[in-house]
Amino acid sequence: MSVAIYPGSFDPLTCGHVSIIERGLRIFDKVIVGIAINIQKVPLLTLEERVALIQQSFPGDEVEVDSFEGLLVDYARRRNCTVLLRGLRAVSDFEYELQMANMNRKLDDTIETMFMMTEESHFYVSSRLVKEVARFGGKVEGLVPKHVEAKLNEKFGR
Repeated sequence: MSVAIYPGSFDPLTCGHVSIIERGLRIFDKVIVGIAINIQKVPLLTLEERVALIQQSFPGDEVEVDSFEGLLVDYARRRNCTVLLRGLRAVSDFEYELQMANMNRKLDDTIETMFMMTEESHFYVSSRLVKEVARFGGKVEGLVPKHVEAKLNEKFGR
């Protein structure tokens, strides 16, 4: 079985994330969505909320939602996975992702990073921007799945 890990904070899950997962499933039998726990960041959504929202988007067995702390390559080794799936939106993403991929390769040269371009309709969408728009009462319809939109509205008292 071919498996890839798609790591990120997913705070919240966006339509861009959904697209990368769906397209990843055309290549891999299974995608593990690895929610990175970063103690230096305070997320809007709890880990449990993020897990539930992703599971609601992908109820089948081909997507597994998990979480991890520490180095991604250590997590990949624990999961016996050798492919990391990463989405790219713009040139600025590429610089950061290239650094991360090269560092991961330095840490473990058996783990490969596969980059997938985000669809044009999602180039400008980021979790950070979605939270900011939602926080100030803007519409996030079409930027996140409907159930994520409902959770954001709940979080911000709408």
